[in-house]
Formats: sequence, C-alpha cells, structure tokens
Amino acid sequence: MSNLEQTLSIIKPDAVERNLDQEIKELFKSKGFNILKEKKIQIDKSEAEKFYKVHETKPFYNDLCAYLASGPIVVMIIEKENAVLENRELMGATNPKEAKEGTIRKKYGISIDKNSIHGSDSKENAKLEINFFFNS
Repeated sequence: MSNLEQTLSIIKPDAVERNLDQEIKELFKSKGFNILKEKKIQIDKSEAEKFYKVHETKPFYNDLCAYLASGPIVVMIIEKENAVLENRELMGATNPKEAKEGTIRKKYGISIDKNSIHGSDSKENAKLEINFFFNS
C-alpha cells in the first residue's frame, strides 16, 4: 500500500528575493517530490496572522507574520510517499546554524527568522495549510 501524501511548502521572502525559488524547486524534484500546484503570491499581514494562528501566543508571532508578508512567496503543494516527514528532513532545523549539511535551511537560510522555507509539521496541518492557500 502506498503512503502517498501531500504537504505544503512555502519558499519564503528571503529566498524569493534572492531568486532561489527555481533552485529550491529543483532540489525537491531531485528528492522525488512532485510539485502538484504552485503559485507566487504576496499576502498581507492579516492573512499571515491567520496562517500562523497556531503560533499566536508565542513571542515571535508578530515578527513571523510581518516577515511572511514582507515580500512575494511561492506556495506549493508537494507530493511523495511520507511527504510531511521527508519535507521536514529536507528543510532541516529551524535554525540554519543547527541544520544538517545538504538541507535547504543549511544551504540557503540566513537566520532563524529568514530560514528560506516553511513546511507543514503534520498531516493534519498539511491539509489545513493546503486549503488556506489553494481552496479557491
């Protein structure tokens, strides 16, 4: 039985600004992910606040929302077996300094805030996050 999953990936403003979106997409493809849908968008802070609502009690919430709304992002639905877990592994630790060699955040992340990429952290959140950007 196949364990094909879909998850959401966001190429964040710092990476889009440095024109890394194509390179990052190629990295996903080289790791066996299919990019089912993608779009380059700009969201405003209120949309970012809705998206990151799960973090609203945390001290970094405001900065996180302001940052996601600070420039264009590329949102993608990616698919492969065990996509959520595999995507988390490919992204690397939130802090690029702690991320393993070969991960997206190690390679492209600037700081813990500007870490180039977001990915859903569970199958449940993947569904919610995909619907957030692709339900229309």
